[in-house]
Amino acid sequence: MLSLTRRGLMAGAAASLAAPAIAQSSFPNRPITMVVPFAAGGSTDVVARIIAQQMSESLGQQIVVENVGGAGGNVGAARVAKGEPDGYQILMGTVATHALNPLMLKRKPYDPVTDFTPISLLALVPNVLIVNTSLPAKTVPELIALLKADPGKYNYASSGIGTPLHLSGELFKSLAKVEMTHIPYRGSGPALNDVVGGVVPIQFDNLPSASSFIQAGTLRALGVTTKERASAFPDVPTIAESLPGYETYSWNALFAPKGTPKDIIDRLNAEAVKAVKDPSVIERMKVFSTTLVGSTPEALGEHVKAEMAKWTPVVKDAGVSID
Repeated sequence: MLSLTRRGLMAGAAASLAAPAIAQSSFPNRPITMVVPFAAGGSTDVVARIIAQQMSESLGQQIVVENVGGAGGNVGAARVAKGEPDGYQILMGTVATHALNPLMLKRKPYDPVTDFTPISLLALVPNVLIVNTSLPAKTVPELIALLKADPGKYNYASSGIGTPLHLSGELFKSLAKVEMTHIPYRGSGPALNDVVGGVVPIQFDNLPSASSFIQAGTLRALGVTTKERASAFPDVPTIAESLPGYETYSWNALFAPKGTPKDIIDRLNAEAVKAVKDPSVIERMKVFSTTLVGSTPEALGEHVKAEMAKWTPVVKDAGVSID
């Protein structure tokens, strides 16, 4: 009787010890939330939904995209930074959440390096200068001439204060020596709607979210912000062709809260890399001239540090500071 009891206790103890390992190895066993820290309809939202759909099919669990906009991406990023490190809440981070905002904020709600565990750098995204079709300017030089003829008359929209798109506009003003008033929005979607409606005549946006408006002819693209022309819009010149030295771009990457177990990070990384290599994803991203990456967690960590070093002098020169 005693030996049976001991055997039962030993079996119970073994089962107890094995339980955490079994629980982790079965990840994921429920839906995952992918937080997009901007409004629906913007570039980050577009990329997130394509990647989430592909990863969901491969993981066998739904990845639900949740838009948590506000403060140029800080609200959503801070929420994930403070979340449970169990892999069930991850962030679609950007150059804004992991380089620009931390450099500009006086009060920092999170540290982009120590408060997150990197998963994978997914995509490099071109930005574009677009205008309402009623604006007389049809080229970058014509826009510069228009702005110089009426200093301070025109406004430009972006997805928020301190975003890469805001700084794209500030860099343009600096190099072209023109004046425009910045109108920040809670994401690219609302800004696009107002530019189409003529509320604001000019916008710097990510190419993925603006591309359908450009193709439909409801907005006019004057120039892309990268060094080379975008493959999806070869007839749209680069801004650098008129303003030498001009270059900005955005990127998208997945992050988890700090302390997320390595085996969960490895699983998410493997699925993210698989997603960006999928032919259907490549085809869908091609329209946006997005460069797909699919890096290791370590490479993403180094990328964040390099981006912060690159943007530090730009933010300083622009004099942008956020309370």
